[in-house]
Amino acid sequence: MARTTYEKLQRQIATLQAQADKLRRKEVDEVIERMRTAIAFYGITAQELGFSDGAAPMRTKAARGAAAKPAAKESGAGKHARKSPRKSTGRRGKAAAASQEARYRDENGNAWVGRGKRPQWLRDALAAGRTLDEFRVAPA
Repeated sequence: MARTTYEKLQRQIATLQAQADKLRRKEVDEVIERMRTAIAFYGITAQELGFSDGAAPMRTKAARGAAAKPAAKESGAGKHARKSPRKSTGRRGKAAAASQEARYRDENGNAWVGRGKRPQWLRDALAAGRTLDEFRVAPA
């Protein structure tokens, strides 16, 4: 019976990893090609995809949460089981209930509702000498 050694297993792992990397690259190239075709067909812009000036795409809270959190344990996992998240009652606070339409917008279509930290496009424009009033959108 042939004896398997640590060194032999390491070589097999390296070979398999190289094959996996090659296959992954091929699959990624195919996905990118399909995406390029769809983008060209529909005329989708980088801004519509959430890219701005080559920056990383904006991710939704759901996408960030799915990437950061491990899968939840099945129910009945003992005394440390996770509780189910609270469900929304549909009621919102005054600020959230207020119109979420943009209060500030630039000529490139960037918009801000006026709450939270100012977006980079607005900070850049203000640093360049423009005023906040130049971006104010007239109420509907």
